[in-house]
Amino acid sequence: MASQIRTISPLHRVWRGLPAGPRRAVLAHGAALLAPKPDRPAPRAAGGIYVAGELARASGLGQAARLLLAGLTSLGVAAEGVELSGLPGRHVDLPPGLPEGAPLLIAVNSPHLPIALMRLGRAALRGRRVIGYWAWELPSLPRSWRIGCDFVHEVWGLSDFTCAALETVMPGRVRRVRLCLLAAPPRPSAMDRAAFGLPEDAVVTLVSFNLASSLARKNPQGAIAAHVQAFGDRMDRMLLLKVGNPGDFAEDFASLRALCDGHPNIRIETRTFPEADSLALTRAADIVMSLHRSEGFGLVPAEAMLLGRPVVATGWSGNLDFMDERSAALVPYHLVPARDPRGVFEAAGAVWAEPDVGAAAGWLRRLADDPALRAELGARGQAFATARLGTDDLRAAVVGLGLPCG
Repeated sequence: MASQIRTISPLHRVWRGLPAGPRRAVLAHGAALLAPKPDRPAPRAAGGIYVAGELARASGLGQAARLLLAGLTSLGVAAEGVELSGLPGRHVDLPPGLPEGAPLLIAVNSPHLPIALMRLGRAALRGRRVIGYWAWELPSLPRSWRIGCDFVHEVWGLSDFTCAALETVMPGRVRRVRLCLLAAPPRPSAMDRAAFGLPEDAVVTLVSFNLASSLARKNPQGAIAAHVQAFGDRMDRMLLLKVGNPGDFAEDFASLRALCDGHPNIRIETRTFPEADSLALTRAADIVMSLHRSEGFGLVPAEAMLLGRPVVATGWSGNLDFMDERSAALVPYHLVPARDPRGVFEAAGAVWAEPDVGAAAGWLRRLADDPALRAELGARGQAFATARLGTDDLRAAVVGLGLPCG
């Protein structure tokens, strides 16, 4: 889910290193047997909210936790962050300052939740409403996602798409709370095109993704194919691939480099930038493209739209929470069985989108050839995303807990 390159936490490294299948299931179910469970029925919420997550990690859920803290503060709700980054076995205490019974809002996905709760301990849950903040990228859930359902009283999902999937395992206990990006609006640094080594006389299309988020799901191969179909090797039309975690997924990265070989107008960027510089790179692009097969939300295109950049995106999944056919160049698609070679984004009967590369190429040509159209689409996208990505959902959720909200 941040626009900068994500780092992989120690917990994620351990999890990713296990074979997909029985060993992973044993780990998850073993943690579920040992982890503390919240009180039943759900305790009444007291003033203030603890927000727990990997706050120091540059990841989607790490960014979600930071935005939740910023959003609660902007609404006048007392909030304390609980850092879950670091070694998996290290105990974590709730910071003082909030009354007993303040809810615990934990931005850790269902399969990992028992491990996180083991770090917090039984005392942290006693007399406290526990809320999960979850992100998922397919319309159905794998069996491993049922594990966390017994460890929360309710779940907040970051998009309508994610919430629809969560409702299948937690009916009536799911609330949509979109990422409130306007609580901490994207603030680019002063870096310009020259600082990134980008030509001033070319139309630059940016595709930014993290290999830890599944090469198959992010589908940069489709973006490469669309660019080549639209422009061939025209040097005044550049495709910039910003790739996160290339060293951790060497085979995936090698396959990407092979696709780009022989195309002098395609550049790969692997440097790690501070968040403000990554946002400056987004602002420096003429077009931002995401030919994803599925998104739980779509943080990169959301940030691009808030920065006024025209976005070309697959017209399916969580990104439709903040874009429509008037505010973005939506690419048609057809649904196919979801097949992730890494085995992470799969579930029984799950499907995802196969975007129409030819249609994406057509949008790229239209936008590249028409600066006025780029400006118009960027302005409409900025207005639409601004209306959708404020704190309205978070305010309603806080009120739903029975807590005062400014």
